[in-house]
Amino acid sequence: MPSRAQTGAEAPLSRYIAKRNFAGGTSEPKGRVVRRRAKEALSFVIQKHWASHLHYDFRLELDGVLLSWAVPKGPSLDPRQRRMAVQVEDHPVDYGSFEGTIPPKQYGAGEVIIWDNGTWEPVGDPKAGLRDGKFVFRLHGQKLAGLWQLVRTSKGDAKREQWLLIKKHDAWERPHDDYDVTMELPDSVVAKPLGRVEDRESAAGSAQASSSDEASVPSADAAAADTSEPDLSRARKARQPAEMSPQLATLVSSTPPGEWISEAKLDGYRLMTRITKGRVQLITRGGHDWTDRMPTLAKALADLNLDSAWLDGEVVVLGPEGAPVFNLLQNAIGRSGRPARGGSARSGASSGAKRTNAAHGTKAANAANGTNGSSGVAAPGEADIVYFLFDVPYLQGHDLREVPLRERRRVLQTLLADQPDDHLRFSEALEAPPNEMLAAACQMRLEGLILKRPDAPYVSTRSDTWVKLKCQLRQEFVVVGFTPRSDAPKGLGSLLLAVRDDQASGRASKGASGWRYAGRVGTGWSLAQGAALRAQLETLAIDKPLFTAEDIQRSHWARRPGGDEHWVRPDMVVEVAFAEWTPDGHIRHAAFQGVREDKPAEEIGMEAAKSPEDVGSGGRRAGSKTSAKSSKTSAQPASKTASQSPAKRSGKVSTQTAASAAGESRSSARASKTAGTSSRTSSSPANSQLRITHPDRVIDEASGATKIQLVRYYESVSEWLLPHLDQRPLALVRAPDGVGGQLFFQKHVEGDDLIVVRNMAQVLEFTQLNTVEFHTWNSRADKLDKPDRIVFDLDPGEGVSFAQVREGAQLVRALLEELQLKAWLKTSGGKGLHVVVPLTRRADHDACKAFSHAVVDHLAATLPKRFSAKSGPRNRVGKIFVDYLRNGEGQTTAAAFSVRARPGMGVSMPVDWDQLPDLKGGDHWTLRDARDHLSFVKRDPWADYWTCRQTLTAGLRMLQAED
Repeated sequence: MPSRAQTGAEAPLSRYIAKRNFAGGTSEPKGRVVRRRAKEALSFVIQKHWASHLHYDFRLELDGVLLSWAVPKGPSLDPRQRRMAVQVEDHPVDYGSFEGTIPPKQYGAGEVIIWDNGTWEPVGDPKAGLRDGKFVFRLHGQKLAGLWQLVRTSKGDAKREQWLLIKKHDAWERPHDDYDVTMELPDSVVAKPLGRVEDRESAAGSAQASSSDEASVPSADAAAADTSEPDLSRARKARQPAEMSPQLATLVSSTPPGEWISEAKLDGYRLMTRITKGRVQLITRGGHDWTDRMPTLAKALADLNLDSAWLDGEVVVLGPEGAPVFNLLQNAIGRSGRPARGGSARSGASSGAKRTNAAHGTKAANAANGTNGSSGVAAPGEADIVYFLFDVPYLQGHDLREVPLRERRRVLQTLLADQPDDHLRFSEALEAPPNEMLAAACQMRLEGLILKRPDAPYVSTRSDTWVKLKCQLRQEFVVVGFTPRSDAPKGLGSLLLAVRDDQASGRASKGASGWRYAGRVGTGWSLAQGAALRAQLETLAIDKPLFTAEDIQRSHWARRPGGDEHWVRPDMVVEVAFAEWTPDGHIRHAAFQGVREDKPAEEIGMEAAKSPEDVGSGGRRAGSKTSAKSSKTSAQPASKTASQSPAKRSGKVSTQTAASAAGESRSSARASKTAGTSSRTSSSPANSQLRITHPDRVIDEASGATKIQLVRYYESVSEWLLPHLDQRPLALVRAPDGVGGQLFFQKHVEGDDLIVVRNMAQVLEFTQLNTVEFHTWNSRADKLDKPDRIVFDLDPGEGVSFAQVREGAQLVRALLEELQLKAWLKTSGGKGLHVVVPLTRRADHDACKAFSHAVVDHLAATLPKRFSAKSGPRNRVGKIFVDYLRNGEGQTTAAAFSVRARPGMGVSMPVDWDQLPDLKGGDHWTLRDARDHLSFVKRDPWADYWTCRQTLTAGLRMLQAED
């Protein structure tokens, strides 16, 4: 809606002024309406505001004021994250520079920092967009960039209109589970300026590219920066081929030399799209027509308004982390309610294979995912399928197969540039060197990379101009049998696998049927899923086995048959990930991934990776003759060649990206940045070699916190945490079953070796191993026998309020000051508080423990109703036990900034003594808000702790005198 400053209904800023008492102490600007010249850039600011609750204030300058929305959760770079934004009163433009404290009892009392700022520009008429409730704009900030949208969801009370703040698809989008910008970059851009993100990432990408020794890759489809027409001199006018097989990639062991365009290898179904006289057909690699199974995609493709085309791409469903999940795709297709049957769209595929695959396709896919189409289990539907398009071999009466790939991609980008449907996306090129991008892709749980020669033609066969690098060994196998599960009457124990004899290694166990036994897979499905798969396989049962026990036993590496093999007709195709091929041609450490409906069994053979030298820098180049397999109806050349793009729709080159699936697609900087400006995946924190397993596993039912949130928290507080861990032996509290399960306390590794960490990578490695808490010794590794601190742990007994704990901490501090010792305070993260006394390293552990014991005895003797000097619940009912036992040799205390393995996951937080009256508990801060709290901390409350030099000498003398 238009701002109230524009409507004339109220004087500009009248509501802003009415809400504030400028005479009562607020330092907020009173402000005025600012008039800018037409050519001056408009400003925006996002302020992080911790008032009664934490939220973000999103403000855009327009008509001399800042239009303002309160965004409770803050912005997200993920277009799927629609953040509620409540429109509030317009603010003055100079409010954009306000950062500070709004005093108590004032409107909005609390802390305010400038989280991001910069300039913005509208897309279209901003007043019309605000009026109509769909407002699109572009940001140029230090943290946010690219296209954004505000969509009004309800008018209701005009004073509190609700909108949604949404990131639009472009090169600046990021999956939220991969990269939460509010968590990754939580601090003030005034205190920690970053510079414009567009400049920063562009510069970082250029610097890295110039220093890389690896094979270079064209920047995000060099066409993206080239506004000239694609070079289509090799395109020919021709009748549309009735059928077309897809180009296939050759598996390689490492990146071949030469120039390559790299794309993410997506875990989905390969689909060719045929458009004839506007009619859309979606054709699988096996020749099935799946148009009826994906009506949403068919409509989106029809909306391209093309008369004729062949398009090539991969359909996927994106999981919570933004990466494709094959099982979700199977589920989505199964839930479409469409049969798996379909007519063939090309010749050459076995009709029997098509028939049998179609017969068990949807049912088997659902079996692999534990659904039956009527279970009511929440799962993706057909409308969740996304089609990533990466080639256009034929378009609008022109055969483009001899056109170099880079030019075909430019045509495709232009074709998709203006289409609004989110189901169709251009498969962006990845900009970093292939080896670097392969590591990033593997961390994102993608299959790997596809590398393509930029000057190569499109050929309907497997070629060396398209190659693939895989994160792990993974391929299709044909199921030839199964074994029952011994502890479940209808369960599935394992699948027996085979590949075609004419493509398999001669080392494999060969049967008499044209198939070679390739081993078995016995994991990757639930009990229900296994039962459903077994039921489907039983319909394919055969009397005569394809292999004898001797066939299998020929392999030294093969697992011996258990005597209860059930053999089936070789129709079902499954995808399996595995660790390695044995010398005898069997797979090891295999895991079932899903049923493949798009590939006939006859095509399934052993994939053997070529060496880079075998691929070389050559391969088929543009101008080479297209394979005869490309089409059944040959293209008829015309006397005239095409010189301009045949796309019916023109427009700016698309910036729509596959970032949500392919990850790092803007610049190599996104694969290499460190904490503070880093851009990471959910399974890849600062240590790029570390993969986080089960990142979305909930580790605390009370708060819903997940493992990856814990990892990211520790990474985000590294600059605060590491000084407290540095060189100190550690004890770890590990929670493999979450904080509600059994906890393990670990002090040693490899025998009696103490645990010491020296960098954040090691901290994260322990977190990956389910460590929640980090406890530290009172001494450092270089002088284990000389502590440099004493800790007093105030542990309240039953019936003790936290107000009494606060008072107890003040009393401990007062006594220590009498003993000429300075002390610092932190929350424990649990029920109590920690009072910490730094020391010069002179006394040993026994002396420190004796001193702390004497202090506690004095407190208990002086104030027996408040303190207890004895541990144990019975001894501290209604009292505080000040734990001095932590000062013995080898004893530990939860480190500052450590999360605690308790429901709610409190954090041990250093605080200033002045903050003590405001603390509500030992878990005042938790995993959820601890890092946000640090964004508002202007000064380290423990800044002087590190330089304090003091000993126990005077204090011991005084305590002895008391005795």
